[in-house]
Amino acid sequence: MLELDTARNRQLGIAMVSVTTLCFAALDTSAKWLVLSLPVFQVVWLRFVTHTLLAMLVLTPRYGWSLYRPKQVKLQLLRALMQAVMTALNFWALQYLQLDVTGAIQFSVPILIAVISARLLGERLDARRWIAILVGFAGVLLIVRPGSQGFHPAMVLSLVNAVLYALFNMLTRRMAATELPATTQLWSAGAAALLLTPFGLMQWTTPPDALSWILVLSMGVFGGLGHLMVTQAHRYASAAVLGPFLYQQIIYMTLFGWLVFGHVPATAVVGGAAVVVASGLYLLYREFRR
Repeated sequence: MLELDTARNRQLGIAMVSVTTLCFAALDTSAKWLVLSLPVFQVVWLRFVTHTLLAMLVLTPRYGWSLYRPKQVKLQLLRALMQAVMTALNFWALQYLQLDVTGAIQFSVPILIAVISARLLGERLDARRWIAILVGFAGVLLIVRPGSQGFHPAMVLSLVNAVLYALFNMLTRRMAATELPATTQLWSAGAAALLLTPFGLMQWTTPPDALSWILVLSMGVFGGLGHLMVTQAHRYASAAVLGPFLYQQIIYMTLFGWLVFGHVPATAVVGGAAVVVASGLYLLYREFRR
C-alpha cells in the first residue's frame, strides 16, 4: 500500500530516490567499462543474474515465500520485459556514447511522461506546459544535433530507451499501490534474466581479469539496490515530489565519466541538458501545484 502523504514520508521518498540516482550512475559506469571488452548481451544478462541472486539471498529471509507471490503477474512480466529491453538499449548505447550524453537524454523522461499522459490518458495540458514540452524537446535536439558531426546513431537507442523509461515509471507507480517493492524488483530482475539467458550465453566471453568480475558483481548490487529504492520511494511520495531529485544523476554521470574515462562534456550537451532539466523541473512544479 502507498503510505500517507506526510512531510516525513516525502522526505523518506526523496532520500531513497537520491540513493537510486547514485546507484544507477555507478551501474552505468560499470556497464560502460564492461561493454568495451565483453558482448553487450552478455553484460546485460550478467547484470540481471547477479541482481537476482543477490536479491534472493538478501530478501528471502525477510519476506519468505510472499516474495515470490506477486498480486499482478502479468504486469510483473511486462515490467521485466521492459526492463530487459531498456537495459540492452542503454548498454548498447554506452559502447559509443559518453555517460553525460546518455544521462542528458534520459532526463527527457518527465517531458515524455507529460506527452504520454496527454495522448494516452486524456490528461489536459495548458499552454504553459505545452511550451515547456516544446522547449524541452528543443533541448534534446541540441544534445543529439541530428545531421551534425556530433550526432551518433547510438543516440537513437538512448531516445527509444527514454520513451520506454517514461512508460516504465508510470507502470511502476501503478504497481506500487499493491505490490511489495522487494517482490517487484526480484520479479523484474529474475524474469529479465531468464528471458536474456540464450542471448547472454550465445556469445559468452570470459571476463578477462579480477576487476571485470568485481564490476559484474557490482552491477547486481547497484541495480538491485537502485531498483529497490526507487520502487520503495514511489510508495512514500508522488512522482511530482520525487522528479526534481532524479536530476542528481546527471551530476554523478558527468563526474564518473570524467574520473573513469576522462570524458569532458561538450558545450552543446551541457546547454541541452540545462534546457531539458529546466523544462522537466517546470513541468514537475506545475504538477506539484496542481
